Amino acid sequence: MSRGGVRATRLLGSILLHGALVAGALLTIAPLAWMVSASFMRPGEASTYPPPLLPAHATLEHYVALFTRLDLARNFANSAIVTVLATVGSLTVNALAGFAFAKLYFRGRDPVFAALSSALVIPAQVGMLPLFLLLREMGLVNTVPGVVIPYLASVYGIFLVRQYALGIPDALLDAARVDGAGEWRIFWSVVLPVLRPILVTLATFTFLIAWNDFLWPLVILTDGSKYTLPVALANLSGEHVQDTELMMAGAVITVLPALFVFLAFQRVYVRGILAGGLKG
Repeated sequence: MSRGGVRATRLLGSILLHGALVAGALLTIAPLAWMVSASFMRPGEASTYPPPLLPAHATLEHYVALFTRLDLARNFANSAIVTVLATVGSLTVNALAGFAFAKLYFRGRDPVFAALSSALVIPAQVGMLPLFLLLREMGLVNTVPGVVIPYLASVYGIFLVRQYALGIPDALLDAARVDGAGEWRIFWSVVLPVLRPILVTLATFTFLIAWNDFLWPLVILTDGSKYTLPVALANLSGEHVQDTELMMAGAVITVLPALFVFLAFQRVYVRGILAGGLKG
């Protein structure tokens, strides 16, 4: 085949590949776009057949109803509090644990890490019952700490930070020790700045999980005033199953913060995932 034929073949392959990617992106975005559009439709408009793509007369009444008549603002605040506490706590615990498993030498370090890593194959739902019983004995059922505790230390988070921390030169840490720095000072001044990319990734990952989590808050919370947004929205669907537009407005409020955080940190998130998996 001539050089021109090879170029034409590559060009055609590139066009087909990008066309498939664009088509896949459109298929992914279409339900989200219609969800936003339906949230501005008048009651009953989204249930007509065929369903309209755009509202005939846009209205904000469903959003107003969510934050006044249904008091979804309280549930939004509950989700924000839980998510912020979970993210900050997860960064603190997982960063310290990951650094310890990577750079501190203590008896049983490698067997303990191997045992922790084996827990990655165990579904989180398996541990919910014993965790619930433990928190019940501690009096933390139907409390914010009870919701937050499971996010504080994750095997995946420890593994991610450890793999990244393995790339820190031992000579750098030894030089800080020779200069008289303690382990806390070394972690704060030397290690933490190096771990920043993977910590941004872990923060994004934890935020998305904590914000969108439905099952654990449903298990641990019994008071409707303490429900997080996904749990409140699920209860809302039971009470207003025929009100499609109201449900779409609630879904938009639930999805937008997570979508904004992911898009804002998308590049750092993907880069951190790759680096954490390849280092070490």
